Amino acid sequence: MTDINLYSLISKNLDPEKHRELNWTGTFHDYLRVVQEDPNVVRNAFQRMYDLVMEQGVEEYTRLREDYIHYKFFDDPFEAGKDAVFGLDRPLMKLVNFFKSAAFGYGTEKRVLLLHGPVGSSKSTIVRVLKKGLELYSERPEGALYTFEWQDEHGEWVTNPMHEEPLYLVPEKAREELLAQLSELETCRYKLRLDGSLCPFSRWYYNFYMDKYDGDWNQVINHVRIKRIVLSEKDRIGIGTFQPKDEKNQDSTELTGDINYRKIAEYGSESDPRAFNFDGEFNIANRGLIEFIEVLKLDVAFLYDLLGASQEHSIKPKKFAQTHIDEVIIGHTNEPEYRKLQSNELMEAFRDRTVKIDIPYITDLRDEVRIYEKDYTQERVAKHVAPHTLEICAMWAVLTRLEEPTNAQLSLVQKLKLYDGRSLPGFTEENVKELRAETRREGLEGISPRYIQDKISNSLVSEYDYVNPFMVLNELETGLKHHSLISNDDQRKHYIELLAIVKEEYEDIVKNEVQRAISADEEAISKLCANYIDNVKAYTQREKVRNPYTDQFEEPDERLMRSIEEKIDIPDNRKDDFRREIMNYIGALAVDSKIFDYKTNQRLQKALELKLFEDKKDSIKLTSLVADVVDKETQGKIDVVKQRLIDNYGYNDDSATDVLNYVASIFARGDVKEI
Repeated sequence: MTDINLYSLISKNLDPEKHRELNWTGTFHDYLRVVQEDPNVVRNAFQRMYDLVMEQGVEEYTRLREDYIHYKFFDDPFEAGKDAVFGLDRPLMKLVNFFKSAAFGYGTEKRVLLLHGPVGSSKSTIVRVLKKGLELYSERPEGALYTFEWQDEHGEWVTNPMHEEPLYLVPEKAREELLAQLSELETCRYKLRLDGSLCPFSRWYYNFYMDKYDGDWNQVINHVRIKRIVLSEKDRIGIGTFQPKDEKNQDSTELTGDINYRKIAEYGSESDPRAFNFDGEFNIANRGLIEFIEVLKLDVAFLYDLLGASQEHSIKPKKFAQTHIDEVIIGHTNEPEYRKLQSNELMEAFRDRTVKIDIPYITDLRDEVRIYEKDYTQERVAKHVAPHTLEICAMWAVLTRLEEPTNAQLSLVQKLKLYDGRSLPGFTEENVKELRAETRREGLEGISPRYIQDKISNSLVSEYDYVNPFMVLNELETGLKHHSLISNDDQRKHYIELLAIVKEEYEDIVKNEVQRAISADEEAISKLCANYIDNVKAYTQREKVRNPYTDQFEEPDERLMRSIEEKIDIPDNRKDDFRREIMNYIGALAVDSKIFDYKTNQRLQKALELKLFEDKKDSIKLTSLVADVVDKETQGKIDVVKQRLIDNYGYNDDSATDVLNYVASIFARGDVKEI
């Protein structure tokens, strides 16, 4: 047995120097030097939030004639994409614009940010990434922030419970000029602002020492020690979370703190701030962020606290004056709760102080697939997940969220494909933009990704050694009978009909793959291509072509050329244009001393593959699989196709066999739609 030094494994991952850096302490004069070197340590919560998002960088792109900004922050670089947010670049652009406006003091800093959307649409995930980013940002030099401690009468150090900015210790008359000077420094990114004043606890000590030293502020700050802080939800420093309970048990002290009755005997009064616990969620979230889960379930009295916290940046602890806070307030809610808010006239003030951002379900297929790929990659699950399993699940999920197109010529599946960036005859990017614009609630209804994830999980724990699309589709359909969020039978029937549509799409996909696997003989395709090109060249130049078997010159083989061109729907009246297009392309390559390769022309490649498949399918006799009568020669050919499915498309032996048997059954019933 190898001797492992477990202690050294632990020690090598420890960083005492980092610990000392994060627990720095110093005098007020030391802190002024820190501020002069980097005035950004004085930033408020919104400025800090905007900077930490932007620090990760952006990617700008255009899709369907709309410009987008992708914020890499929401890819969750902190935990390798564990909480990555996919397909929501448009809502996230609104979110970051809210932070930017607040950071520059344009008004949104006085609003509650309300994330609104259906269950499972990533509202909580977005806030979780913001919290995580805030914690890690505060550990780094760029995100460093500081607070202070007071020396009490006994010489012990007591921490400021709301972790306030040390410059609040500067008298207001001197503070304004100080901040103005700091804001003019080249390294300062914002106009620095410190509104409000010290919390009641610090105010008591400040006044105590001012009285003791007859107003000598320089003496007062000798009883202050500056310390660096790291924001942490677990340690309740700078990040708070409030989840409402039932109305009878809601208590406002959970938000603004409560009297510490054990200390009343020591300090003699309920109104002594030293006998008060400033540990409500608003108090501890100062300098950072507070999250309100299902915010609209709050009792009305709580919502009034929320109004003051957002508009005036102040809270009212019991028996104390208004207390200043500096924090980002984010709430999230679902559709039914928001409808109740809209119909409640008493809540008009709350609506007026809220910026609502819709966080809908994803309506782009590729982004929905990424959600499931994150959790069900082959590296993360013990079983083989057959190709297209996640794609088919995602397709059904997206279809349930789309509104029926007003254009009668367009099916729901075609709309999904257009949204996914695929091209359809007769539709331009401008048409797709119009399709999105005409919808009212697209993405705010439908099936949640959580439901899909639950059913994939059920399939993974079945007795089979692998999971294929039909296993999960059956789970999805069975689960609809008892789905708690489906309100009526018509909706359930619609979802089942969409499952049937998705199964048809899957049929087309696997037929196409089997076709390509059968015709994946590159040498045969190259020969077929060379023969086609020889005939096209002769046809366009009005020449004859030499027959390789008889060595005689003959007319171009029109039957061969049309049998290939028809596979990609080239009509007879367009064949001349298509053939000239091919020859012009080959000629342009020749000018650049390049050799033509059929793989560089997708349409021609597809036509050649389909033609070769048509020529070969009868010799392989795939339908004999259904009859369970396979001779040795045919079995050998089928095994070659199966191996191609494994090598080229990601199947394993069992799932490749399933697909071949399934496609064989389609051929057996004569349902062979060309793709």
